[in-house]
Amino acid sequence: MCNLWYSINKIFWEAVYILISLEECRTYEYQKVKEAVLKTFENLGGVEKYIKKGDKVLLKTNLVMRKKPEEAATTHPFVVQAIAEVLVNYGAEVQIGDSPGGPFSEMLLKSIYKYTGMADAAEKSGASLNIDTTSSKVKNPNGVKLKSLTITNMVLKADKVISVGKLKSHSMTRMTGAAKNMYGAVPGTTKAEYHFNCQDGESFANCLIDICSYVNPVLSFLDAVTGMEGNGPTAGTPRDIGLIMASDNPFELDLAAAKIINAQPKEIPLLKCAIERGICPKSTDEIKIIGCDINKFTIKDFKVPENHGIHFIGGNPPKFLENFVKLHMYPRPVFTQRCVGCGICAESCPAKIITIKNKKAHADLKKCIRCYCCQELCPQKAVNIEKPVILKILSKL
Repeated sequence: MCNLWYSINKIFWEAVYILISLEECRTYEYQKVKEAVLKTFENLGGVEKYIKKGDKVLLKTNLVMRKKPEEAATTHPFVVQAIAEVLVNYGAEVQIGDSPGGPFSEMLLKSIYKYTGMADAAEKSGASLNIDTTSSKVKNPNGVKLKSLTITNMVLKADKVISVGKLKSHSMTRMTGAAKNMYGAVPGTTKAEYHFNCQDGESFANCLIDICSYVNPVLSFLDAVTGMEGNGPTAGTPRDIGLIMASDNPFELDLAAAKIINAQPKEIPLLKCAIERGICPKSTDEIKIIGCDINKFTIKDFKVPENHGIHFIGGNPPKFLENFVKLHMYPRPVFTQRCVGCGICAESCPAKIITIKNKKAHADLKKCIRCYCCQELCPQKAVNIEKPVILKILSKL
């Protein structure tokens, strides 16, 4: 009788609300992860609701750079393996892939797959790894910021895309979750172009929304067993959260993720813009959460980077004030003694304002667009994002 009532209740909520699944998972012990993934599919209506036998499914992971799983910067390989294994056993043809930061090359991909544990995840689950680095230009008439896109062919060749992201803080966007994970559908060097053309938070948020909406993943997972707080998305601190999260709508999933890290939607540019565009509800009260009680997993002291500027004169200051505002009103990248002059930051900088002198990085902050790619892609964690003195004073007022 209880099972019958659960089924009737579940069907009702599926018809009325977007469903968010929260399953407790406190460890990366593989069997525990697999159980949580299986329960997640059950919560959301079963694999067959999203995938047909024989479908070519891309698991779009978050592999921002060469990081070991325990550093919490990339999707954990056991989460990917478990999802892939379920799909392969169901009869799907599964491929694991991403376009990390930096050049989109076969050599770099193979190195990152091995280092992050994705090569083992593919081998053990029966999935393949994407090494196709080609891309295509596509029209995006429904886009707000991007009416055309350059998208990797690994995405375009898939019948279905499933996002498998990582819940982390982010110095530019404050949080990276399900929707931002689709930025990896864009090939490496094109990401820098989009960053440069979308320099303010709102423009970049709409850019991310356009990309995610075009790719339209049928399902989005978030690895929130261990997330990252602080100086994310790569140089922060691992933080235990204890969840596998999933939904068929990445924006609603990110709304739930924001609640877990105790951040208001209006403080996260992507969610703020998604709400304004009418593709995301204003609060988690408007979504149905199955599984765990979200309130028991909300972390009150989760460290999220503050907004990166004080826009008391609007998003774009007058030209004569532009340099002053950039230098004194926006947090800025500061290169620490950890810098070894490897040049990755200079190669990845969309504005091309970083030079290497005497084996140290130097940036022309007057031309810095505050995308913080240098901090995100630094293998030495040598870039801090710091407030200028005036901003520190104004922030306390």
